[in-house]
Amino acid sequence: MIMGAVIVTGGTFGLGQSITVELARRGHQVVAFGLARPQVSSTAQGFDGLLAELHAIGCEADVLEADVSDAANVQRVVDHTISKYGLIDGLVNNAAIGPLGTVLTTDEATFERIVDVNLKGTYLMSRAALPHMIKAGGGSIVNIGSGAGHGKPNMAIYSASKGAIVALSTAMAYDHFHDHVRVNVAIPGGGGIVSGMSVGRMGGDADAFRSKPAPGTVAGRPATGRDLANVVAFLLSDDAAAISGTIIDVGCFAHQGGPIPPRTEPR
Repeated sequence: MIMGAVIVTGGTFGLGQSITVELARRGHQVVAFGLARPQVSSTAQGFDGLLAELHAIGCEADVLEADVSDAANVQRVVDHTISKYGLIDGLVNNAAIGPLGTVLTTDEATFERIVDVNLKGTYLMSRAALPHMIKAGGGSIVNIGSGAGHGKPNMAIYSASKGAIVALSTAMAYDHFHDHVRVNVAIPGGGGIVSGMSVGRMGGDADAFRSKPAPGTVAGRPATGRDLANVVAFLLSDDAAAISGTIIDVGCFAHQGGPIPPRTEPR
């Protein structure tokens, strides 16, 4: 029996929505939050899509509007979760923005916003949730990374923020090993995975994004939000009770700077 709740940052749209829905479907009490207004480089807006998908499968989740980069907003989400559910069993740090750009083409305000959401947001949310997990005897944190964390063209600051997520996650895994708090990273990849961020980089044209050549995954298709959500659910579960400080690549070698290039030779 699941006693507490799982908080999902950026859990109201795109890959975060897939995570929220899958966790709710599996019986978790989920507190998902995000911003209703569109963010730079993303098509995310509103909560209607999430609420409709939850209704369609007969599940519920707490859906809140909050900014992960604001400490007061983060504390409000944690206070809501503790007040309603008593415990925080898990935390999924998924909220992120990913404007394209080099060091030369990224202005200072955009740099600060990327770092505020992607890195500071993970720090603020973890800092607020960890004391409750430790007090309860343990828990699981899953941070959503990116293959760009190894550096990719025209993604200088986004890459830097996602590389920092890997380092932060490993450090947290060390720091909270004896608190029985597990910290792991799940990286969506494989090319072709549809998210608010990836479509936003194509000007909001989902069909244009889907038509791009992509190697996909070993399953013979691009990864989906549910593929990522399944791994997140595993890392939150007791089946992963002995796993901390690791990276799981949901795709094809994104954690090594992939993806695999498309097949060129005939079969």
